Amino acid sequence: MRRLEFASLQVRDLAISKVFYTEKLGFEVSEMSNPYACVFTYNKGEASFAIRTPIGDIEGKELGIGTSLWFAIDGNIDDLQNQLIAKEVTLIGNINNTPFGRTIMVKDPDGYVITFLETI
Repeated sequence: MRRLEFASLQVRDLAISKVFYTEKLGFEVSEMSNPYACVFTYNKGEASFAIRTPIGDIEGKELGIGTSLWFAIDGNIDDLQNQLIAKEVTLIGNINNTPFGRTIMVKDPDGYVITFLETI
C-alpha cells in the first residue's frame, strides 16, 4: 500500500455534521455527494473525505475515539485559531508545535478530531 485514497466518517446526523464542516470549518461540498453521504473537498480539491449515514448500528457507541484527520493549511495557524474561536468551534487545547509543523485540533459534533497543520 502506498497511500490512503479516501476516508469516510460515520455520523449520527448528516445535516448537523454537514453544517459544521461547511459553515464552521470552511470545507466545500463536492458534486459526488449522495443522499447517504456528503463528500467534502478542502483547499481547492487537494484533500477530500466524506461524512455518511451509519453503515452499522452506532446507537450508544462513542464515535471519534482514536481518529484524527489532518489537513495542511495555506496560511497562519494563529489566524485560523482566531476564526475557529469566533465561530464557536470546540478546540482541543492550544496550538501545538510538532515535528511536522504547528497544529490546532478541533472536535466535530460526533467527537472526531480534525487537525489543521501549518507546515514548517
